[in-house]
This record gives sequence, structure tokens and C-alpha cells, in this order.
Amino acid sequence: MKKTNEREATDLSTVETGVKTTGLELTEGGENPERTRRTEEQRQGLGDGLRPSTHQRRSLQPFTRARSFCKTHACLFKKILLGLLCLAYAAYVLAACILDFQRALALFVLTCLVLLVPIHHFLKSFFGKKLTRCLKPFQNFCLKVWMKWVFAGVFLIGLILWLALDTAQRPEQLIPFAGVCMFVLILFACSKHHRAVSWRAVFWGLCLQFVFGILVIRTDPGFNAFQWLGDQVQIFLNYTVAGSSFLFGDTLVNNIFAFQALPVIVYFGCVMSILYYLGLVQWVVQKIAWFLQTTMGTTATETLAVAGNIFVGMTEAPLLIRPYLADMTLSEIHAVMTGGFATISGTVMGAFISFGIDPSSLISASVMAAPSALALSKLVYPEVEESKFKNKEGVKLPRGKEKNVLEAASNGATDAIGLVANVAANLIGFLAVLAFINAALSWLGELVDIQGLTFQLICSYVLRPVVFMMGVDWADCPMVAEMVGIKFFINEFVAYQQLSQYKDKRLSGVEEWIGGEKQWISARAETITTFSLCGFANLSSIGITLGGLTSMVPHRKSDLSKIVISALFTGACVSLISACVAGILYVPRGAETDCVSFLNTSFTNRTYETYVCCRSLFQSTSLNGTNPPSFSGPWEDKEFSAALALANCCELYTNAVCA
Repeated sequence: MKKTNEREATDLSTVETGVKTTGLELTEGGENPERTRRTEEQRQGLGDGLRPSTHQRRSLQPFTRARSFCKTHACLFKKILLGLLCLAYAAYVLAACILDFQRALALFVLTCLVLLVPIHHFLKSFFGKKLTRCLKPFQNFCLKVWMKWVFAGVFLIGLILWLALDTAQRPEQLIPFAGVCMFVLILFACSKHHRAVSWRAVFWGLCLQFVFGILVIRTDPGFNAFQWLGDQVQIFLNYTVAGSSFLFGDTLVNNIFAFQALPVIVYFGCVMSILYYLGLVQWVVQKIAWFLQTTMGTTATETLAVAGNIFVGMTEAPLLIRPYLADMTLSEIHAVMTGGFATISGTVMGAFISFGIDPSSLISASVMAAPSALALSKLVYPEVEESKFKNKEGVKLPRGKEKNVLEAASNGATDAIGLVANVAANLIGFLAVLAFINAALSWLGELVDIQGLTFQLICSYVLRPVVFMMGVDWADCPMVAEMVGIKFFINEFVAYQQLSQYKDKRLSGVEEWIGGEKQWISARAETITTFSLCGFANLSSIGITLGGLTSMVPHRKSDLSKIVISALFTGACVSLISACVAGILYVPRGAETDCVSFLNTSFTNRTYETYVCCRSLFQSTSLNGTNPPSFSGPWEDKEFSAALALANCCELYTNAVCA
């Protein structure tokens, strides 16, 4: 009898436990009448033949033990599963690389970039303290000062030797070098505190900009890497067509500018929001900020904001340091503003790439602007106050507040709608204002017999010396000066749109001069112009910057208004100095077209190669009255093929030898 009671008690306990696991927990004091009633029904059921049998209990024991074992070793199972997935992915990457490495290059690069994160964490955890101990002797103040002066001297000597050797073949490159010196002297003359200038920050900032320019523009690995990166970005942005064509149709997307460029902003904003939610943007920004802070000696907050401007806009970057804005010095806020004016955001960069602007030039220009913005900001507005953010640890960036990736993607696309509306409104408004200004200037000019007076014409004369000092050929200076003036006084969107039109004309083989007017600029001038226009430094950005920062720190409105004009001028000079660096380092890429072989093939469409070769043929042709024309240069011994090529060229272009 006693065993029977114990068995019933055990069975009752088992049922109660099962009830608890399903959410029907027993309550004390009758706090939950519904649960109490259902529990009593379960108890009564025990006497009605619903008690689990011994066979049923024994059959459930293996499942219970298995569940308990899985819970105990859940962490181990996750590691094993993760290891198997990593092995499978490694095998997949290896197989792809073995089959066709060129085809799998993008996958290989992305894999290496992802592996940098755990490798960096591993090296920092196991070798960070050892490396710190090894570098401890170099912390001596006198030794650090001596090493800085030695490094500066070696760099200056190397720069002088490099310029002497490099400009021996291309002496015109000395002009943009003089342009860098001119802009630095102008900014130093405008400095707020001449004696407080941190020459370390200025020197390191300009050096980093120059070294990065050499890596990207002059060296083959750097040029090919950024060219490849630009091509991948272009391919990535082309997927915008899938969404915009579904919504607007192929006809509008292919023919209307607004439906080509503006959806790119939504797509890129969505992707950036996902990357921010995953923490990738914060990680990259913090690493760039740490490097700049270590080399240039700037504070954590201003460096972080300037590094963030490489990826986000002038109003989004200050959000990274919003809790610290109230305590930042005027010099630090000046640097934050300058970084916003000197760079462009990732979403806007996507729109410019959709115009047809070279992606590699845009990416390198935006990255080069970050150290230069810090350097020139410390030249114009040096630090004379005691900063609260001189610690070497930097500022921690939180991850996105979204709950999952889908919410991050949705928020990014939704937030981009405001930017799209802002861009569209600015284009409509500024183009209309520009047309009105040109009409007014034309009317005023006609009153004194000056024909064709426009805003662009005034800029082409006023800014022509500035553009010439950037390394632009004198014949291209008026058109480049127009675009620089439009960028500063109107909007960079309008300027880049004008540049894309000139580029399209050149690539489509339009004649360079028609009716005494130049129709396009050279490839060298296009590259320099791309660098000079890469920034938000225009008059309309003053209101955007003041509005964004004032909403974050309303009590510092007077301080912000006092330094915004100086920051705008400094940001504009950053873009111009980047253009000077591009002018120093630019060299033509690719082999020259073999015009003899090219013109011997059948061609009916105008291209840039067609125009260059036909112009060369025209210059090599001499008329001899009624006799057949004679040819010189590469066509000297090929009269028959030259005559056929000349006939084809005369069908496409007009020249005196075609008469």
C-alpha cells in the first residue's frame, strides 16, 4: 500500500512537472483560478485511467536524456557546426579560385577583408602587450622628437629628389606642385592663430594625402586595385535598375535622368544602413580614425567625425559624436565642419557614378580628403584651448538600433527618400536660378554691347588662374573653371552633370572645336576636375551644416555661425589641393592606339579613338593642287590605305584636306 501511494505521488509529480512545462504552473493562494481549475482536472484524471503507464515513462526517458545532453553541450555543437560551415566555405573558395581565379577575384578579396577582423582581434589579444613592451624604448620624449625630425628630413629630401627626377620628363607637373604651396600659404595667411599652428598635423596630413595619391594614381598595383574596386562598385550600383525598372518601366529608367540617378541613392542608402547595423561601417571608421589620430596627433572626436565623412554626409557624421559636441573646442568643431565640406557621402557618390564619373577617382578623392581636411583645418584654426578628448582610446561607436537586418534595410531606404527629395529639389531650384542669373547677366551685357555674358563665363575668367595652378592645360582652363565656379556657388550635382556631358562628348567622338568653341576637355583635365569637385563645399551647404549642428547643440549656435565660413573656405581648398596632387601624379594609362591598323578596319561610328586617329591622319596629309594628296609619318609608304582611310574620315569629320 505504501509503495502504491509513493508511485501515485511520483506520477502526480510527473504530471505537475509536465503541466508546468506547458505554461500551466500551479499558483499559490489561488492567484490564478483558471490555472487552478485546469490543474484540478489533471489531478482528477489520474483516477480515471489517464495516468501514464510504466511503458510510456520508459519510452520517454531516451528523449529526455537526449534533450538534456543537447542543452548541456549546446555551445560545443554550435562550434562544431560553425567549423563545418567554415570548412565548407573554404573548400568552395578554393575550388572557385582553382577553376578560374580571375572570375573568383571578387570573392577572394571579400573573403580576405572579412578575415582581417578575426586576425586583427587574435593578434591584438596575443601579441598586443608584447608589441607594446617592445616599443616602450621609443616612448622616450627626446628620442621621439629626434625620430620625427629625421623622418621629416628624409621625406623632404625624397620628395625633392622624386620631383627632380619625375619632372625632368614632364616639367609641367611643377605647376600643380606650386599650386599646393600657393594654397597652403593662402590658408596660413588666413590662420586664426599663426603661432599656434600644429605643423605636425599639417605635415602628416599632406604627406598621407600625397602618399595615398602615389599609391592610387602612379603605382600599377594601387591603380589596378582601385580601378577594379570602382568597376565592382559600378556593377553593384547597376542592380538598382532591377527595382527602378519594376516601378517606373524601362523607358523612363533608360531615358530620364531622374529615374536613372535618384533611385541609386535609395539603393545605396539601404545597403549602408545594413552595413551600419552589422557594425562594419563603425569598425572601418574607428580603424581609420585611430590611424589618423596616431599619426597627426588630433583628438578622438574630431578625427572620428572626419573619418566618418568618407562614408556618410555632413549632417550624419556629427551624429557619431553627438554626445561630445557640447564640450568640444572651436578648433575641433571647425575640423568637423571642414571634413563635411571637403568630402562626399557614399550615397551621393553612387549618384555621381551613375552620371558616368570615374568611380576610382571619386573613391580615392574622398579618401584622400580626410587627412588633408584635418591638416588644413589645424592650419586655419589651430587649437588654443584645452581639449577634453586627448585620450588615445578613442570614442566607442554603438551599433544600429534596429532589431534585425530587414528593419535596417527598410529604415535605410526610408531615410534615403528625404535625401532623394532634397537632391531633386536642389537640382530643380539651382538650375532654374542659374538660368535666371544667366538671362539677367545676358540682358545687362547687351545693354553695353557685351554678347553672351553668363555666370559660367565670369567664372571661366575669374577662376582660370586657380585652375591653371591645378595642372590643367590652358586650353581646358575656361571649361574647368566654369565647373569649379558652379560647384562652389551653385551645387556639386550641377557641376558633375556638366562634367559628365563633356565626357560623353569626348567618348562619342565629337570634334574638339566646333565654331571656335571647345566641346570637351582632355582625359587629364577630367581626372583633375573630378578631384576638384569632390566635396560639399558650396554656399548652399552652409545652411545644411548650421541646421544639422544647431539641432544637436542649440546653445552653441553663435559659435557655429562664427566659424562656418572659415570651414567652408578650408573645405573648398582641400578639394583644390587634392586636384593639385592628382595633377602632379597623373600619367596617361594604357597603350596608344595604333591608328594605321585602326583606320584600315571598317568604321562607321564616331568614337574617341576614331577622332584621335582621323585628326592624326589629317595632320599627316598634304594637298598638292590637282595631284593626289601626299602623306607623311606612319602613312608615308601606305598611300593606298591612307587614301581609303582619309575618305572614311572625311565622311565623319570636316577638315580642310577633305575639300
